[in-house]
Amino acid sequence: MKTTDINLSLIDGYLKLLENLSPSNKLDLISKLTKSVNADFSEKKSTFYKAFGAWDSKQSADEIILSIKGSRSFSREIEQL
Repeated sequence: MKTTDINLSLIDGYLKLLENLSPSNKLDLISKLTKSVNADFSEKKSTFYKAFGAWDSKQSADEIILSIKGSRSFSREIEQL
C-alpha cells in the first residue's frame, strides 16, 4: 500500500467519524484546522528566515577575532601507543 493510499484511507476514516457532527461543530473544526495549518506555515517560514542574517554582536570585528584566537588551546602531548 502506498503512502498516498494510506493517507486517503485515514482521511476517509476521519470523515466517517465526523459525519454525525452538527454543522456548527463542523464549522468550528474547520476553523481550528485552518488556524493549525496557518500556524504550521508561519512557523516554517520564520524558521527559514532565522537561518539567515548578520552576526549580531556589540563587539567589533577585531575584538571578536581576538576573543576567538584567545580561546584557542593547543596541546602537543604525544600519546603513547
